[in-house]
Amino acid sequence: MREISIFVDESGGQDGHSKYYVLTLVFHDQSFNLEEHLTRHRKGLADRGLDEVPFHAGPIMTGHDDFEYMDFETRKSYLTLFFISVQKLPITYQTFLYKRKEVGDSAQLATKMKRDIITLLFDNLEFFQSYDKVKIYYDNGQEIVAHALRGAVEYALSKESILFRKTNAADFMLAQAADMLCTLELTAEKYRNKEASRTDIKMFGNAHAFKNNYMKAIKRKRLS
Repeated sequence: MREISIFVDESGGQDGHSKYYVLTLVFHDQSFNLEEHLTRHRKGLADRGLDEVPFHAGPIMTGHDDFEYMDFETRKSYLTLFFISVQKLPITYQTFLYKRKEVGDSAQLATKMKRDIITLLFDNLEFFQSYDKVKIYYDNGQEIVAHALRGAVEYALSKESILFRKTNAADFMLAQAADMLCTLELTAEKYRNKEASRTDIKMFGNAHAFKNNYMKAIKRKRLS
């Protein structure tokens, strides 16, 4: 039985205060084992004297939560190492980015997300229908995402093949990968619009450096 997992992450509050809203879906064919990648990542942490802390881009950038007492160079080491690991993972992904002033309120945003996910699934229908099971992992952090995701997948694919799983990002490397990819795509948009923050520039460098060092590599992972 062939199975594919979809790990979901979002950036931007559903209350409409954020300028951008970003939704990222990470796809993993479960026939490709991740144990080797997990082992290599843990060794990378140990070799650098870093604790095994789940990756979370926001706190790494700002120095909050598990990263509150770490200096900038240590936090950058976590980000760099995880970025290297993500490049080697057997995954693809797709990101949808919305400008809130163009999509309206939360209901309109949910409708737009559902429509975009349906289009993605239909554009790659043969690929998704080649799997017997589609497992979707999301922490249900935002109702509009959960609603859009469930509605789109159940519309485009056989309901009998779909399993929804609530997950905690700390428990899954691929959920953390979705977090990183979501953050990088949002950061790319900010660089394009000359809106990069001082924290962005400190972590990634200028727009040219960010494009060459990060975006060129992750673009190879895009589904379409």
